[in-house]
Amino acid sequence: MKRKSHNIVPWRMSCAPMMDWTDRHCRVFHRAMSSKALLYTEMVTAPALVRGRARHLLDFDGAEHPVALQLGGSDPQELAQAARMGADHGYDEINLNVGCPSDRVQSGCFGAVLMEQPALVADCCAAMIGAQPKPVTVKCRIGVDDQEPAAVLPDFLAQIRDAGVRRVAIHARKAWLQGLSPKENRDIPPLDYPLVHAMKAEFPDLHLSINGGITDLDQVEAHLRAGLDGVMVGRAAYHDPAAILLDADRRIFGQDRAPLSRAEVVEAMLPYIDRHIAAGGKLGQVTRHMLGLFAGQPGARAWRRILSEGAHRPGAGRGLLLDALDATQAAAA
Repeated sequence: MKRKSHNIVPWRMSCAPMMDWTDRHCRVFHRAMSSKALLYTEMVTAPALVRGRARHLLDFDGAEHPVALQLGGSDPQELAQAARMGADHGYDEINLNVGCPSDRVQSGCFGAVLMEQPALVADCCAAMIGAQPKPVTVKCRIGVDDQEPAAVLPDFLAQIRDAGVRRVAIHARKAWLQGLSPKENRDIPPLDYPLVHAMKAEFPDLHLSINGGITDLDQVEAHLRAGLDGVMVGRAAYHDPAAILLDADRRIFGQDRAPLSRAEVVEAMLPYIDRHIAAGGKLGQVTRHMLGLFAGQPGARAWRRILSEGAHRPGAGRGLLLDALDATQAAAA
C-alpha cells in the first residue's frame, strides 16, 4: 500500500479496538488477511504512557500498517504527550476512546463517561492535534445513561469538529454506565443505525464510520452504499476473521486480486511466529487469536482442538500449526 493512502482509504473498513483482544499478534494475523483495512490497538491509557513510562505498550510490527493507536484519558496535556509518543513511534493515527463502558475506564474518568463532557473531549482533541502531526480521531457512543442521543450526539460532534477532529467512529448504541456490565453494554442497548446515518447528513464535512452489530461484508457494503464513509467491525472480525477480512480488499477496497485461502494465511503467519518464538515469545500468544480462522468450515473443531491443547506446551512452534492444518484439511476431505 502506498503510504499516502493510509490517512483516507483504510477508514472505509476497520477492525474495532477491543481491550485484551486486539494486541499486536492479533493485528499481524488480521493484516495477513487484508492489506487495506485499518487496524487499531487495544486501548492504551495516557497515564500508563506518560506517568508509568510503559513504552512497551506502543510496540508493533511494521507489517501492521496502516495501524492506529487508541488512547484513553481525560487530561488534555497528558493526552497530548501520549499522542506525541504514539506519533513518534510511527502510528498512522491517534484515536481517543470515548466509548468504552468498562468499570476500570469510568473510575479513571475516561471512555464512555466522557460523552457527558463534550467540552472536555474537545479540549483533549485540540491538545492532541496541536502536539503532533498525525490525524486525531474519536470513537464514541451515541450517548450514555439517560441522555437523549438525538439531542446530545449532534452537540458532541459539533464540539469535537470545531476542535479539529475530522473523523469519528460511532458505536450505534448507548452505554449504560449504571446497571449494565461492559459485556451487557455490547448487546442489550438497542442499535440505532438511522441516527448515525442522520449524523452523516447533518455533518457532511465529517468522515463518519459506524460500529456495532455488523457481522458480514454484505452489511458493510450496505452502510457504505447508504452514504457512510466507513464501517468498523468488532467481534465478528475476531471470532470469524476470514469471513470478514479475506475478501475485504476486493469487495470493500476494490483491489483486483483473489483473496488468500485459509491455508495460505497459516503459511503467511509462520515467519512471524518463528521470529516471535526466537525472541522468547510463546506460540499461544499468537495462536489464541487464530482459533476462529476456520470457523464454520469443515475441520474447524480439529483446528481449535490441536491449537488449544498444544500451543502452551514447551517447545511448541510452527510444527503445531502445520499439524493442525493437516488435520483440518484431512477432516474437510
